[in-house]
Amino acid sequence: MLSDQTCLVTGASRGIGRGIAEELGAHGASVAVNYRSSETEAYEVVDVIEDAGGQAIAVQGNVADYDDVHGMCGRIHDAFGPADVLVNNAGITIDKKFENMTRDDWDTVMDVNLGGVFNCTHCLYDDLRQSDQGRLINISSVVGQQGNYGQANYATTKSGLFGFTRTIALELAASGTTANCVAPGFVLTDMLETVPERVKEKILDRIPLNRFATVDDVAGLVRFLASEDSGYMTGQILAVNGGMEW
Repeated sequence: MLSDQTCLVTGASRGIGRGIAEELGAHGASVAVNYRSSETEAYEVVDVIEDAGGQAIAVQGNVADYDDVHGMCGRIHDAFGPADVLVNNAGITIDKKFENMTRDDWDTVMDVNLGGVFNCTHCLYDDLRQSDQGRLINISSVVGQQGNYGQANYATTKSGLFGFTRTIALELAASGTTANCVAPGFVLTDMLETVPERVKEKILDRIPLNRFATVDDVAGLVRFLASEDSGYMTGQILAVNGGMEW
């Protein structure tokens, strides 16, 4: 489904990003696996894709640093040519009640979760616009829709992706390139494992399907959005949250 497509997945060395990179690679895409510091894990993802017959490279870069991103995009061009699909997945959390949050806590999360999206989208904008099947896919969160105690900075960045996605969808529409946003609920990743059991039980009580999402639940939807089958869908916020209201 994705043969001849070049895809960059940011924050792809673990968790949701890893699942997305492996899913796209399994369906024929050439995948650039971005990582900031988890080099060993990133090359493991590359190995998984290549062992399944796909093509992949690991590209180191801090998405919050524009020069880093520019250099990373150059390496992608050298390996695969212009990008067709950008999945803005990289993100961080610094969780504190707002009264205890410092300006540095706020700015650091903004720089990665929103600044990184600007940097990657800006550097690959012409690629996406000129592609025959250009796809911009932003990974948000149910936290951006509902808010979450102790995550004012994170929730703000994830809400910001909604407005960014809808606006860029309008600006790219004339070229036929689409922009959509996926807002997962609580996903079984390393991040969720750090949550106390009593808190996880309370979260499960709010999920009608009575289970946490798997990485595959999210990756499958991203693969659909990257494919030609989603060509008439743009500017959408797609919730994958087990039925949680927002």
